[in-house]
Amino acid sequence: MNSTQAALRDEIRELAEEAFHQKLISGHGDGPDMNEYQIVYQGKPRHLPLEQARFFLTNLLYRSRIH
Repeated sequence: MNSTQAALRDEIRELAEEAFHQKLISGHGDGPDMNEYQIVYQGKPRHLPLEQARFFLTNLLYRSRIH
């Protein structure tokens, strides 16, 4: 894993922690592939590529702030 991927994974982990504490997701963690991140949303685990995971979490957190 290069430093860019590591930084992205760290950012995703922070976003996921915030979403978890706000009860927007019920779990998260590293996916089976090092280029994926697992997010448990609405009771279903989703294995997303890193960029998609960041977008998903950012969007989820943004929507929660305007509602």
